[in-house]
Amino acid sequence: MASNVLLNLSLGTSSFRGLRKANQIYVDKTRLIFDLASQRRKYLLVRPRGFGKSLLISTFETLFKNGLEDFCGLEIEKLWKGERTYSVVKFDFSEIKPIFGLKKFERDLKDRLIDNFSGQGFSYDPNSTSLFSQLSKWLGDQPANSLVVLIDEYDAPLTSSLHDRILFNEVRGLLSEFYALLKANDEAIRFLFITGITKFNKASIFSELNNMVDISLNPQFGSLLGYTHEEVENYFDSYLSRASTALNLSKEDLLTRLTKQYDGFCFEVTANQKVFAPWSLLNFFAAPGLGFCDYWFESDGRPSVLLEYVKSHTIRDPKEYGREKTISLASLSGSSDVESLSDIGLLTQEGYLTIKAVEYGNTVFLDYPNLEIKRAMAQLYTELLLKGKVAGQVGAGDIVRVLNNDDPEEVFHILNRLFTAIDYQNYPVVDETSVRAFIQVYLAGAGLDPKVERHNAHGRSDLEVNVGTRLWVFELKTAHEGKSAEAALQEAIDQLTSRRYGEQDAVGKLERVALVFSLTERRFVRWATVSET
Repeated sequence: MASNVLLNLSLGTSSFRGLRKANQIYVDKTRLIFDLASQRRKYLLVRPRGFGKSLLISTFETLFKNGLEDFCGLEIEKLWKGERTYSVVKFDFSEIKPIFGLKKFERDLKDRLIDNFSGQGFSYDPNSTSLFSQLSKWLGDQPANSLVVLIDEYDAPLTSSLHDRILFNEVRGLLSEFYALLKANDEAIRFLFITGITKFNKASIFSELNNMVDISLNPQFGSLLGYTHEEVENYFDSYLSRASTALNLSKEDLLTRLTKQYDGFCFEVTANQKVFAPWSLLNFFAAPGLGFCDYWFESDGRPSVLLEYVKSHTIRDPKEYGREKTISLASLSGSSDVESLSDIGLLTQEGYLTIKAVEYGNTVFLDYPNLEIKRAMAQLYTELLLKGKVAGQVGAGDIVRVLNNDDPEEVFHILNRLFTAIDYQNYPVVDETSVRAFIQVYLAGAGLDPKVERHNAHGRSDLEVNVGTRLWVFELKTAHEGKSAEAALQEAIDQLTSRRYGEQDAVGKLERVALVFSLTERRFVRWATVSET
């Protein structure tokens, strides 16, 4: 019985018709789909990977091609009245990335256009005029409002050529020709819907597609992709019960944990609507006994080309990990060109950052949406610190076990193994802020949730982290010219003692540790524990 239930999860399904035929769970978004499809318009929607963009495209395809045949019991059944069926041309541009150069990309694009339009009656003559000329004539002969065009991953050819400015501009030029073709034959097109991850400059890509509506930050469609809290409770109740039993948690506690782990994505400017990442949540429901695992990278949340671009621009400094991030609303809602790509905007579109608030009219405050993304980002920073290596490769891979089972001396040693391996040329440890930031990244990348500058009535602790039944509180100092290690250690001990860090939160064993890092020796040279008062 349990295995049959699991079969109803739509994990990895990008075909709406296939989903419905297999009796898989479909979270009904068709009222919003109706709001879009009922209009004769051109739309652009950007969302991170793993949010169901391809399934959305497939849903539009099924609706326009077959009508309500596969929509029995869904909201749109009561709304979609008197609509005919249409010829549908669907593209997935992730299949034609220019990784082998421009000429290969040009051939692939040409083949894709021929194949996809041929399905609707277009016939290409290689001995006649150019492909675009023949397509333009064919489109001009089509009845008004007879054609639906759906484009998935429109930006894939562009992001895969970000490393090569010349190639990027050449690819962009070819794609612009295609969109100009659609504009020139606007009369034939009933509906155009374009999805991707990154917004590139409309003026140079979609210049011909005037009146295109960007709904990426529109509050009306903030929950078009992703699952709301209410939807999780309504559609996945049996899975919540199953997971509650498997993990010995109440449903309330389970939902709290799931919210912290996979929820928190916001795609609209009022910052009111939060959604779960579908890929991560469905993976959890498929195997709840594994616990609250991280599935972000499994959804291809580590797009290598784009991420390499971002690494070289913004996240090169791991000290940025825990700092507040802001962007203007105009920058976030606008499009970017390769010459002026917003690093923060890219991270937001990729899903590494999300909208937390919009204040002062035009200032967007950003943060990591949940623990899963915090850890994913921390892992990336750790790799930067360690010159591409992971903590385990430098003898610092068992920090969770150490914090859970061992004494402070072993913590002292494992931190030294980490700091010995840091790329000091690019990421020098210059002050206490550096020390704290690098430890925070390390702990977060290991799956923990470290807190910096926790307030109590007496001051702010440097760093705290819960592991099992232990609360670790670290006070960090640096020894440098003019300040001895012994003096720094005593200062840290005095702060831990007088300010009683951690006492307000400790429910198990409280471990308070003073650590001194030598800026000249590039390692921790002193440590001490402070007992509860």
